[in-house]
Amino acid sequence: MVIVFQSKPSLLAGGVVAGPLEKRSIFSRYFDATYDDERWEMKTNEQGHRKMVEEACEFAMKKAGVKNPDIDYFVGGDLVNQMTPTNFAARDLAIPFIGLFSACATSVSSVIVASLLTEVGAANFSLAGASSQHNAVERQFRYPVDYGSQKPQTAQWTVTAAGYALIGKHHEEYPSIEAATVGKSIDYGMDDPFHMGAAMAPAAFQTIQSHLEQRNQKIYNYDLILTGDLGQLGLKLLKGMLVESGVKNEELTLLRDAGAEFYGQDESFQSGASGAGCSAAIFFSYVIQQMRAGTYKRVLLVATGALLSPLSFQQGETIPCTAHAIEITMK
Repeated sequence: MVIVFQSKPSLLAGGVVAGPLEKRSIFSRYFDATYDDERWEMKTNEQGHRKMVEEACEFAMKKAGVKNPDIDYFVGGDLVNQMTPTNFAARDLAIPFIGLFSACATSVSSVIVASLLTEVGAANFSLAGASSQHNAVERQFRYPVDYGSQKPQTAQWTVTAAGYALIGKHHEEYPSIEAATVGKSIDYGMDDPFHMGAAMAPAAFQTIQSHLEQRNQKIYNYDLILTGDLGQLGLKLLKGMLVESGVKNEELTLLRDAGAEFYGQDESFQSGASGAGCSAAIFFSYVIQQMRAGTYKRVLLVATGALLSPLSFQQGETIPCTAHAIEITMK
């Protein structure tokens, strides 16, 4: 079901901070800051993750000229057990908090919730976003980092980054959120955590197809359709599904994936990037800036998430996935 926002809430500002390897990203010039220490000079990965979230939020607020007491809601999440980095960031930010877990799709699900709060008049300003920290996440879902185990080419590299957007009432000078699609949980029986792109591609396809049908639109009606972190393999599979559904090959040039592009063509990152911070970093820096510059007028952002946990993986469960979408326009 597509949600149409009559009030057209705006993305007033974005804040993105990233780690040392993320300096190699082709998008790094759009980030607000990158740091040499993966832990942000804190004792643990999780503490550094928390500080990263706080700094991303601070950047977004500073750009908009607002402070913590002005923010009505802080909406976000991450991939660490019980979202502890985001929970502790909420403690320090002292803003009413709604924690969300949509895995790597949290960057968009948080914006949907924040937009709904704005739509019904419950919020003037909300911070919405997501984050991930490589070492904290990798040791949960894959082999312990210290093993240095070699990964297959289907694997993706978890990004160390936090991206948050300030959502507020409609303002013509800023990108507006016109509509959203909340995705279903799609499970094609994949059970390999080193093959996330293949697991998530069907969810991305279902959400894009549903959004286009209910909005009575075609791919060519958008300047850009950007998925979150399918990686090179997942993007290839998604394009194949779209072609089979009747999409013309020439339209696929409008379809891109943040994970496939994040680290450029560097093969040391296997199939590309992933993590909740991957889509958040690109959506709330590059996309916002390009829309304000007039490069894009209409964009569909589709964040994908693999809804597994360390426990479900150890128990041999398959990986249900989801994808959420927001349609953004700029006059």
